[in-house]
This record gives sequence, C-alpha cells and structure tokens, in this order.
Amino acid sequence: MVQTLCCPDSSARLDCYPASSERILPAVVICPGGGYSWLSPRESGPVAEMFRQNGFHAFVLRYTVENPPLGFRPLRDLSWAVKEVRESSGEPYVDPHRIAVCGFSAGGHLAASLGVFWNNKDIFPDASLWERHRPNALILGYPVISSGPFAHRESFERLFQAKEKQSLFSLEKQVSDNVPPTFLWHTVQDGDVPVQNSMLFFNALVEHHIPCELHLFPKGVHGLSLATPEVEEPEKGRFADPHVASWSSLCVEWMHQTFIQL
Repeated sequence: MVQTLCCPDSSARLDCYPASSERILPAVVICPGGGYSWLSPRESGPVAEMFRQNGFHAFVLRYTVENPPLGFRPLRDLSWAVKEVRESSGEPYVDPHRIAVCGFSAGGHLAASLGVFWNNKDIFPDASLWERHRPNALILGYPVISSGPFAHRESFERLFQAKEKQSLFSLEKQVSDNVPPTFLWHTVQDGDVPVQNSMLFFNALVEHHIPCELHLFPKGVHGLSLATPEVEEPEKGRFADPHVASWSSLCVEWMHQTFIQL
C-alpha cells in the first residue's frame, strides 16, 4: 500500500514506495513530466517501483500544476518534499546524506531547478532551509532546460508570463559550483524537447567541474519513461526499446558509485 504525505501549504502530495528493507537506505524523489500542466502516470509509479526494486526508497511528488502562471510553486513543493524525506524520523529509514531528485521532461526542469537554486537567497531567503532541501544528486530524463532556441515553450509559459523570469529559469545559465552530481539521458530524435537541452546543461556542468554523466540514445520519441513494455504507449509512438531501457541500470550503477563518494 502506497503511503501519502500532504503538503500543508499547497495541494502537493508525496507518495512513498519504500524498499523492502529495515536498513537505512538512499532515497529518490521523482518528479513526473507533463509540461507543467499535468503529471504523467507513466513517469510516476513504474519509475518508483524500478528504484524501489533496486534498493532505494522512492517517493513520487505530485507537485502543483493548476492555475498558471505557476511561478515558484512547483519549486517550493519540491523543496518541501526533499526536506520531508530528509527529516523523517520514522519508516522508511532514509539516509539523509543520499537523496537524489529525479525528473522527466518538465519534471526534469523542476528537479534541475532545485539543483541550481537550492541556495538562492532571492528564491529561498531563509538560509536555514538550504542544507535541509539540497539534493545530493540529480537524475534528469529528457529534461526541459533552456528557454532559448531549443525551448519547450509551453512549459516556460506555464511557469511565468514575463520573459525575464523565463530567462531566469533557463537553467544552463544558472549552473554553479554548488550543483550536485548529475545523470542525464535523452534521445536524439526527441521532437518535443530537443536533445540540445541536455547537452547545454551537461556542457555547463563540465565547465564548473560538476561530476556528471550523459547518455544519448540515437532513436526514440519524447516521453519514453522506462522504455519497457509496461509503459508502452503505441498511439503516441512510444514502444519498448531494450537499448533505451538500459538507462535505468546505468543510472542505478551511477548512483551507487556517486553515493559511495559522498
């Protein structure tokens, strides 16, 4: 049975998929995609189950997508979620030093936003919050990143009407030495969120010497999720692809290596 926590300050909720272990384990907070207008079920429960079966406590964040422009509301929802997971004193027992945030498409933009803005005093003026909500790693699947020529324009318009705010959330411009280690994957054929989004963010990470790993798969449409039979969506051209599906095992291996070094 999935346990649920509700945010006291918004409509957000956090669904918990605990690993079957009484040991203290690392955790993953998952942000489904949906263009900041809805939340994809294919990038929610199935992804949580994958991480759970690989020894991580998994949490799916149902962040705010109603009543745009959304502004900082989704980011504050994710801040709340990471803090709740880190500071929980009961089951499941989470290692507070090993919490990753995983996001797909617009959810990838949300995850990366916390990764770059966790210590931004203009967005989070209470500095006592910074270490409480700071991700220890980012996992970004075909993420929305840039508001420039390769933008998924609808996602940015759902967040902000003002162009200067959209530019602020063009995340390749916001990378600093404080961004956590990052794993990215994308398909080159993605026609909705161009692969350049991941490449721009990766290049910025490299410039700042952030540990990072990028996997580009030559074929596949946007929104493949796990790319396994259980998440196929034939009417949208989303079919199981064992090669693309390898991203999850690569990611789990990367997480174990990354968390050992923390």
